[in-house]
Amino acid sequence: MAGSTQRRRLKVFRHSIGFHDAYIAAPSQKAALAAWGAESDLFARGLAERVEDPDLMREPLANPGKVIRRLRGTSAEQIAALPADAPRPRAPRTAKAAPTTPPPEPRPDHSAVDRAERDMAELETRHRKAQAALAQRQADLDHERRALRASQQDESAKARTALDKARATYERAMQNWRR
Repeated sequence: MAGSTQRRRLKVFRHSIGFHDAYIAAPSQKAALAAWGAESDLFARGLAERVEDPDLMREPLANPGKVIRRLRGTSAEQIAALPADAPRPRAPRTAKAAPTTPPPEPRPDHSAVDRAERDMAELETRHRKAQAALAQRQADLDHERRALRASQQDESAKARTALDKARATYERAMQNWRR
């Protein structure tokens, strides 16, 4: 009873993080912000919201207080949403030769992280599907076991009745024979 009351008080909130949405089942916006580690009010800035969709609420409500990350869209959809690279404007040339500074180091390549995140999201999806299939198989086996048990009990009851009847007939025949 206490668990169901607590579950009714939980709300599900969503915040976008890069290519992922972070879901949390928490009693309040303040608790959700704390779980996300947010330093500002993401709700006031329109960057977080309450979720009402039952399909999106199911997993966070099953894991209250745990941040659930879900990949938003397919890789192709995410790449299509990226802005096109715009050419960088060149600095105007001056007549005086200015001392040259070495060019900045190039930004580290993030593609390995993107691939690993994509692989992790696919792995989590595959694991969830495998667990669901296994749970369905277990439910089917449980149903089959109950049906078999009921059928066997019916057969045993009929066989017991037939055995009792055969013994009674035999006993009567033996009594008549002994006379």
